[in-house]
Amino acid sequence: MATGVPTTETAESPLIEVPEEGLRQIRRWAWVIALGSFLFGYDTGVISGALLFLKEDLHLNDFEQGSVVSVLLLGAIAGALSVGRISDRLGRKRTLGLVGLTFAAGIAIAAAANSYGVMLIGRVIMGLGVGGVSALVPTYLSEISPAQIRGRILTLNQLLITLGLLAAYLVDWAFAGSENWRAMFAVGLIPSLALVFGSLRLPESPAWLLHHGKEAQMRSLVRSVASDKAADQVLELHNREEEQRRRAAASGERKGWRALTSPRLRAAMVVGLTLAALQQFAGINTVIYYAPTIMQDTGLSASNAILYSVFIGVINFGMTIVALRLIDRVGRRPLLLVSLLGMLGSLAALGLAFVADLSSVIILLFILLYIVAFAVGMGPVFWVILGEIFPTGNRAAGVGAGSTMNWSANFAVSLAFLPLLSAIGTGETFWLFAVVCAFGIWFVGRYVPETKDREFPEVDMELQARAKGEVPPPAGLPGRTT
Repeated sequence: MATGVPTTETAESPLIEVPEEGLRQIRRWAWVIALGSFLFGYDTGVISGALLFLKEDLHLNDFEQGSVVSVLLLGAIAGALSVGRISDRLGRKRTLGLVGLTFAAGIAIAAAANSYGVMLIGRVIMGLGVGGVSALVPTYLSEISPAQIRGRILTLNQLLITLGLLAAYLVDWAFAGSENWRAMFAVGLIPSLALVFGSLRLPESPAWLLHHGKEAQMRSLVRSVASDKAADQVLELHNREEEQRRRAAASGERKGWRALTSPRLRAAMVVGLTLAALQQFAGINTVIYYAPTIMQDTGLSASNAILYSVFIGVINFGMTIVALRLIDRVGRRPLLLVSLLGMLGSLAALGLAFVADLSSVIILLFILLYIVAFAVGMGPVFWVILGEIFPTGNRAAGVGAGSTMNWSANFAVSLAFLPLLSAIGTGETFWLFAVVCAFGIWFVGRYVPETKDREFPEVDMELQARAKGEVPPPAGLPGRTT
């Protein structure tokens, strides 16, 4: 699935040479923060098994089933758009605790729902939490992480999302025999409350403290894991950023979302928004959300259908680890192209398997091949590229626009999937997703730049050249000057 939103204006910590004891403390903080990512995965994945049983208890038709799944995504859009302002005002720590309470409230309402309307309310509130952590967790992790372990710390966001999905599948399977969909939701209260209480023991981020004039608190925090010299470095970076903001304001430069309409950012916006839509219109979340429903349609019992989805979760988690190891070695474009080719082939075969009424084992095999292809490329690489094609001053707004498009496309596909199955058939629906992948191969080959080992000026030169239909410039441009 779409996993996570790596973003922020204050997304780089200047801490260097933190001693091992300090690094251990930061890792402990990071695991607590990443509980939010775990809940992201759990709350989006748990509906896949619960839907098999709640649709009977609540008497849901195809449209209502689709809306119970997809309404979470409307909440996620709202959560992603609003959490930045809230966390800037309240702080990262308090906002994370507030998001944990939001998760708990939504889960409790969904678990207790006795009607379609109440279930929708619970799912919307859960969505607010999902959208909130999708933007907040990467921000918070970035702001507390020293350079020497930042890459590994940031991978926690991606890993915990896929781990949350796997946990949701396992919980669904555990309660499938009793058909207790309420318990499937209710288990999510455990990590939700753990996030709330865990946030009480977290520090505020140094960047937020300085932006709110709390220099003494920042120094105390940094000294607890590093040194006075590191605190001086944090303050120095903050002062440079403030000076850049003052200069930009004095020159009349547009800020935030308004800047994205400027001609110099047009190529980046086309690439970012198109990849965001492609990732969803290629069908990944229909498999994540509806895998048990798809497998049940092949004649499997509900329990066995959910067990098959556990295999999907394991593969998704394992291949995400592989992608994180390959992305800085192989490059972004090759992984995207190989990923889309694999998705195209597996979707074409999956559609044929349904049309030809092949066995459930063969159908599962093609689904797993599709998950492998997605998780090794289109899943994580999209978010990396999105964070690398915008200049520093416009990165938060650019990534925000891309993530909003991603959530919106996710909503549209999830809502339309079951009615589409009824209208044209399961195999034909997967062939439509294959066509999207074919378009994606052309688009990546034509417009998407390679960003591996490149600073922004070189990335931007290739972006502009590709947008004009010119031959991309050779690698080797000097470093970033944003």
